[in-house]
Order: sequence, then structure tokens, then C-alpha cells
Amino acid sequence: MTLRVGILGNGGIAARHAGAVAKLPEQMTLLAVSGRNIERVRAFTDQHAGKPFTCVEDMLDFGIDLLIDTAPPYSRAGESMVAAKAGVHLLVEKPIALDMATADALVESAAGVKAAVGFMYRQGEAVRRWTAEDTGPVGLMTGIYHCNALHAPWWRVREQSGGQVLEQLIHIIDLVRLFMGEPDTVYSRTANLFHRETPDYDVQDVSAIIFGWDDGRLASLTANNIAVPGQWVKGWSLFAKRATAHFSDWNNAAFKRTAPEVKEECWSSGCDPFVAQLADLAAAIRDDRPPLVPIAEGAATLRLALAAVRSADERRELRIADAI
Repeated sequence: MTLRVGILGNGGIAARHAGAVAKLPEQMTLLAVSGRNIERVRAFTDQHAGKPFTCVEDMLDFGIDLLIDTAPPYSRAGESMVAAKAGVHLLVEKPIALDMATADALVESAAGVKAAVGFMYRQGEAVRRWTAEDTGPVGLMTGIYHCNALHAPWWRVREQSGGQVLEQLIHIIDLVRLFMGEPDTVYSRTANLFHRETPDYDVQDVSAIIFGWDDGRLASLTANNIAVPGQWVKGWSLFAKRATAHFSDWNNAAFKRTAPEVKEECWSSGCDPFVAQLADLAAAIRDDRPPLVPIAEGAATLRLALAAVRSADERRELRIADAI
């Protein structure tokens, strides 16, 4: 079965997904693209394929099997829920919403289809290799996300993007859950240090988050938008009972087993996580199984990110069960 794919949105991330679809010709084909500006959508489809639309309902009537929702969270109007209720499978980019009520409603609406969230870091070969190793529990995780750009106008407005914690650092917050499970507490601080005079920029440009577990384990994450212009630096380190690893990205890590004997390895791969997540979703549809990262994971990770933002707003440690 070749899946007929529709994409909602026509920005940079939509182009990455369109490119991934093109690399899986035996599994899927790009049939349609929908966006608000028909000229931009036409330019996108001229480059990538598909029929242009300005209405998701019309795109659904055209006959798609899978909707890839890349629209910014502020601009979504329930299109993925409409698609899911029509029996169309989903891949929704993160964050899946800016509040838990909307996220939970989306998860509920997708109960009858295969629905995944775009946490593509989990698709990386190094990430998947760690989860298959016998490392023992992770006692400490550290993570960073550093850049310096004005990004899109909507990105700079908290009401529209949720800020850097929800829009970028959420990828590494998701890895906290993957590697360490659900934390019990969160304490965070954020600030807008160097963009206070930038018009329509009210999101944080520095942040620090500590997730805690009642058994003593910790995860410490930092992010900023004041680093080297034009560079995106992401990474995380894991310190477990029997191993440590330093990840420069989802595919590359320096792994060291520390018990029962010391052993070092370099993990490296060229896996394209955008292709990997679509291939996994296609297999989930074919084999009638859950995708590697089901959409419920998008809601669970959003809950942690929102709790971190609330902790920073209130400048106090919060128990996550009571925070959101």
C-alpha cells in the first residue's frame, strides 16, 4: 500500500518532510499541500509535488491517507483532529499544542488512527542504541540547546510559540522522559536578557531547568538564544550506573561502559530522522502497531515543558503532578 500524503504548512519543516516523503517512494507519495497563502503553496508544490489547497477539508476530500501537520501551534484550528476523525493517520510536529486541554483533545481524537509526534531525536541511531544497552538507571542527565537568531516573527511571541522551552528545548525534555522516566519535580528560571529592545520579542532568551526524582536522580537542561549567530548547538550527556555517553546529536555519541570493565566506543550514523519517523509510521500503519513515538508522548512531554515554564513564572519548585 502506497500512502497518499498531505502536508499542512509550507515552511522549512514542511520542506524537510516533503523531502523525506520523496525518499520513500515505495511507501508513500506527496499528494497534496495546504496553507493559507495559495501562491506560497503553489510555489511549494511546484518544488516538491502535490496539489495545492487552502482548506484542509478540501485536501481530505481529495483523498489522503496521512496528514503531516507542520503548522505553527498558534495557527492550528483543529485540522489534525478533523483529519483523525475522518480516519486519516497523523504525524504532528511538536509542540502538539500550547496548552494541555488542546493536547489532550488531540490525543483523544486520534484514538482510532495511527498518530505520531515529530520528536525525531528519538529516531536517531545513537539514541536508539543507548536504549538497547544494559546501562542501568541514569542518575544524571545534562542537556543544552544554544542558538542566536530572530527566527520567524511568531517564534518571538510567547502567546504564539510558547517560547524557546516549548519550541526548541522540548526535544531534549522529551529525551529526559525517554532516558529517565517521569520526573517528580521541576525548578526553572528564565529571562529575556538581550532582546528587551527587540520589537515583539517577549520570549525567554536564556533558561535553566532542573528536573528531580524523589529517589535523588536529576536532569539539568539549559538553553539560550544569545550564542553564536547562525549556529545551533545541541547535545546531552547521560551518566548511568554502568555507562556514560556524550551525544553531539541523535546519531553521534561517545559511549563508555564503566562496569564491569571500562570499554569505549564511538557511535556514528548518517540516519535521517525525518525519513526514519515516516518509515516507522508507514510500518505502524501496515502492521497495525503503535508508532515508535505515539502522539500521547507529545502530550506527556508538553506537560513537563509547561510545568517548567510555570516554575520559572512563579520562581519556585513545583511538583509536576500538581503543576499543570
